[in-house]
Amino acid sequence: MNTGIKTEMAETSAVDDLETTGTRWLDADEQDAWRTLLRFSVLMLDRLDAELRATHDIGLADYEILVQLADAPGRALRMSELANLALVSRSRLTHRVDRLVDAGLVTREPCPTDRRGMFAVLSDEGMKVLEAAAPTHVAGVRRYVVDPLDPATRQALVSELAPTLAGLEKRGLVTGCDERA
Repeated sequence: MNTGIKTEMAETSAVDDLETTGTRWLDADEQDAWRTLLRFSVLMLDRLDAELRATHDIGLADYEILVQLADAPGRALRMSELANLALVSRSRLTHRVDRLVDAGLVTREPCPTDRRGMFAVLSDEGMKVLEAAAPTHVAGVRRYVVDPLDPATRQALVSELAPTLAGLEKRGLVTGCDERA
């Protein structure tokens, strides 16, 4: 469906749009950058997810939860912190962790300083699954992200996106119970 928005926006300047509509529309180069980044992100994440599912019967989102837990001290994180690190909502994380608990990959432990808080803890079985799936995931990341870019381009990508990412993460950070029994 062609909405005509892109054509209409290209015919007016960003300054004119801001004055008349209050919106600073994307010009053609900006829109191309945004759409390329969006398409790349979605297609690459879908591909990584499909490869993990086909080879290890675990999706990328669950894999990321296991990675975050493996990287944490004591292989445990408070659920709210895990939600931020794994880039999922708390309600979606609860559902995912429920499934991981049912599969024996994660356990839950209460937070000793906050009765409402819970820790997600990576089980030994979860660590085995993660160790088996990691080579598949790393091979995909290399294939789709690392190897196609030369080192200077990779560094420029990190340098350009890191400050924006840090700002987004700072706004979404949730703190809570820091201790585990």
